[in-house]
Amino acid sequence: MEAERTLHDEEITRLGELAAQLRVDAIRSSTQAGSGHPTSSLSAADLMAVLIARHLHYDWVNPPNRANDHLIFSKGHASPLLYAVLRAVGAISEQELMETYRQLDSRLQGHPTPALPWVDVATGSLGQGLPVGVGIALAGQYLDHLPFHVWVLCGDSEMAEGSIWEALDKAGHYGLRNLTAIVDVNRLGQRGPTELEWDLDTYRRRVEAFGCHPIVVDGHDLAAIDEAFDRARQATGPTVVLARTIKGKGVPDVENQPGWHGKPLKPDMAERAIQALGGVRQIRVTGPKPEPVRPAAKAEAQPEVKPPELPQYDKGAKVATRNAYGDALRALGSRPDVIALDGEVSDSTRADKFGEAYPDRFFEMFISEQQLVAAAVGLQVRGYRPFAATFAAFLSRAYDFIRMAAISRADIALSGSHAGVEIGADGPSQMGLEDLAALRAVQGSTVLYPSDAVSCAALVAQMADRKGIVYLRTTRGKYPVLYDNGDDFPIGGSKLLRGGKDDDVVLFGAGVTVHNCLAAADELAHEGITARVVDLYSVKPLDRQRLLDAVRDTGGRLVVVEDHYPEGGLGSAVLESLADFAEPVRVNHLAVRGLPTSGTSAQLMDQAGIGVYAIVAAARALA
Repeated sequence: MEAERTLHDEEITRLGELAAQLRVDAIRSSTQAGSGHPTSSLSAADLMAVLIARHLHYDWVNPPNRANDHLIFSKGHASPLLYAVLRAVGAISEQELMETYRQLDSRLQGHPTPALPWVDVATGSLGQGLPVGVGIALAGQYLDHLPFHVWVLCGDSEMAEGSIWEALDKAGHYGLRNLTAIVDVNRLGQRGPTELEWDLDTYRRRVEAFGCHPIVVDGHDLAAIDEAFDRARQATGPTVVLARTIKGKGVPDVENQPGWHGKPLKPDMAERAIQALGGVRQIRVTGPKPEPVRPAAKAEAQPEVKPPELPQYDKGAKVATRNAYGDALRALGSRPDVIALDGEVSDSTRADKFGEAYPDRFFEMFISEQQLVAAAVGLQVRGYRPFAATFAAFLSRAYDFIRMAAISRADIALSGSHAGVEIGADGPSQMGLEDLAALRAVQGSTVLYPSDAVSCAALVAQMADRKGIVYLRTTRGKYPVLYDNGDDFPIGGSKLLRGGKDDDVVLFGAGVTVHNCLAAADELAHEGITARVVDLYSVKPLDRQRLLDAVRDTGGRLVVVEDHYPEGGLGSAVLESLADFAEPVRVNHLAVRGLPTSGTSAQLMDQAGIGVYAIVAAARALA
């Protein structure tokens, strides 16, 4: 009703013109590129016009401003709309939009990435933007204590993703009043109608059930949208704006028509649509700026942050590397940027040690591994260094989030405990046997697998400043400390534990198999076979020089032993590193080749062919 409107008619007209410009630019850019998702952009144009003109507090000239709101396009395929927004606010030029969208080496990629400074994270794999937004909102409400708001544009198709509901559940649990999901309910997905189509009441009830406040609105009523966003900003908890929209809105030829997802308009159709929308415009939007953040106190007034005092261990003492992870993480808590997260297994991963010491910087994500990784990505957007831990096997549930985190250029540390058959009686459902392969395959990743507590603590300390996705694999059982406190463990290095120039064979291990290799070397010595033992604690990057030296010194006789399936793990890393080496190499690769069962650690390693006597036999066959 007219009396309920808070906007004057001239303001509504102005917003309508802006929305038309966004639609026209989305059509123009996708038609020029010959690909893209214009219809998915047209449905949300009114929502974005109102948001950027009246509710998004953002200094477009200064994207690093810590007081800026955050805008995430979880429906990343609507990139024509996002880039049209960036042109409207003056962030990019019309020339860049029209000439480079989806072109080689352009910042304006098919789906948004942080190649653009106004984009926090890469999106396009649906169901990820909102979970990351939860992480950013956690930082704002619990760590930064700043009034910025996180706005996430979601598509209705991605509301079928479980990760969306993990995000809403955690938003409700943590009472994130600074988070608003805007769901563009345009009824049509890629191949036809969505699961719920325009059933806004079911969406509303589901949102409420997860502890969030739904706001149902006509997504093309500018005044109603304005009121909804105002309510969202003033809410005391997380909000979800459920906007009923029409896919392809503004272009009668494609409005509410299936078969147009991901298809640009042909040039003649695009020209008709642009003219019907009133033609090309040159509107420049100046939206609200964030309130200035109070400057930080002078550096000399800040308490000095001392370097972490890493835990110390007695050589020969039996300590699980998962315990060392917890000890080292707690020590890193002296750095205010270090945050810990866990997936309700912190008493097993030992992340609970950090939580006990620094409860204000520990976030429990419960059994929601996708949200666990996404929250870490969101926290690092705000400059924090998150460490996220769960069982190595369960990270597979979040693998797409890890993959996308690399595309986002995120700096996060992951820890996977209970790796390999070594865990024993729990059986194969709990055994991480694919994790090294999966994490090695992630672009730019670092993969670490320490054999003892000293090396583990040293590597955890380095993870805090390592760029990209850094993965640490830890062991459940307790094994002897091999190294002296203070020993150096550079990432990309390795450790020579035994050997000399006249070695007959070299045994390469990582993690638990290093201890098996040492025991095997003792057995071989009784047979007159001299075995070199190398700890490849850095699986990626690998110490290639150590490999080459071993090949030359032993005549190319190598045994690689890993508590992992044979594909993609330590053996693959070694063989890939030697692929272009001219000298002959003979490799016995011992790995878990069958499906494990329950049993003791020793029984399972023997059964898998990675125990001491299997290593002895493999070395004897070579030597």
